[in-house]
Amino acid sequence: MDYMAQALSLAKLALGHVSPNPAVGAVIVKNRKVIGQGYTQPPGYAHAEIMALKEAGERARGATLYVTLEPCCHYGRTPPCTKAIISAGITHVHAAMIDPNPVVGGKGKTELEKAGIRVNIGEHEDEAREIIQTYAKYITTKIPFVTAKFAMSLDGKIATRTGDSKWISSEESRRYVHYLRFTHDAIMVGVNTVLTDDPQLTVRCCSHGGMSHEQPLRVIVDSEGKTPTTSKVFEAPGNVLMAVSEDISPVRKRAYKRAGAEVVTLPARRGQVDLSALLVALGERQITSVLAEGGGRLLGSLFDRRLVDKVIVFIAPIVIGGRQAKTPVAGKGVENVIDSIKLERMRTRSLNGDVIISGYIGKESCLPVSPKS
Repeated sequence: MDYMAQALSLAKLALGHVSPNPAVGAVIVKNRKVIGQGYTQPPGYAHAEIMALKEAGERARGATLYVTLEPCCHYGRTPPCTKAIISAGITHVHAAMIDPNPVVGGKGKTELEKAGIRVNIGEHEDEAREIIQTYAKYITTKIPFVTAKFAMSLDGKIATRTGDSKWISSEESRRYVHYLRFTHDAIMVGVNTVLTDDPQLTVRCCSHGGMSHEQPLRVIVDSEGKTPTTSKVFEAPGNVLMAVSEDISPVRKRAYKRAGAEVVTLPARRGQVDLSALLVALGERQITSVLAEGGGRLLGSLFDRRLVDKVIVFIAPIVIGGRQAKTPVAGKGVENVIDSIKLERMRTRSLNGDVIISGYIGKESCLPVSPKS
């Protein structure tokens, strides 16, 4: 049996619940039988290893632990997992990867080995890296991981020339978008998206979610303060952050605060909110991941500034046409095709007729290479 694959499945159950901590899964095996398993609990509660050890109890002595991330060896909100593993009598640990957190970064492995525990690193490492991709960037840069998401027709349109966009993607695709929202700390849109669609930007119809789930932060990028205070984003559950420029009037600021939003005033670049400064401000609020849903001006600015880490595109099998129909990415763009932004580690899947293409922007990974042993 592939016990690390089982641990990875458990780790995915923690996504959307444990930020800013990493989503981790753990399985304890003895005599080829699973005697304990668990996944990361919300911040301040038990890590995956502790959950698995509690289930295993005294049977953990002499057993093997499979965990998707190197066990922590420092005191944070909870005590070190390494000490609990040693005390429990675990004799062998398989970790999918080394923790990218500089506070850990191999020290957990070393501590376990000093206690006489065998440690192997690297099983299913690529899958483990993807699960903690947002944590990995945030813990090493203090800037959130940014995913650009959009749906378009075969001819690259996100709306007709009249602005109608309901619905380009299928119902199944829209449900998947709610899962994406569920697993991100924040959803970001530009003011024109609010003015055109008046969205709630909430998580709905999602496993473990629904309206009872703690909603992601809704970030509205609005340099001039054009967002009406009657917009649905202010009525829906959860928090709203208005990212405005220094040019906004004090009256508009007060209106947004009365509507329940946090207002963050940022420098302006060519009349637009400085998105780099906005990401720094979100990082200071422990926002580890941002799902940028549009519109074209916001996505264009993010791509122009090379601030996007991952792209998820839903392509519907329809043709809209029209010279004035909107496209998903505006901004300045590149002058030569050779300079275009390229995706790596691409995946393609079909969902009720729609094609979903995802990939990562070609940057140096912020995750260190795990030493194999």
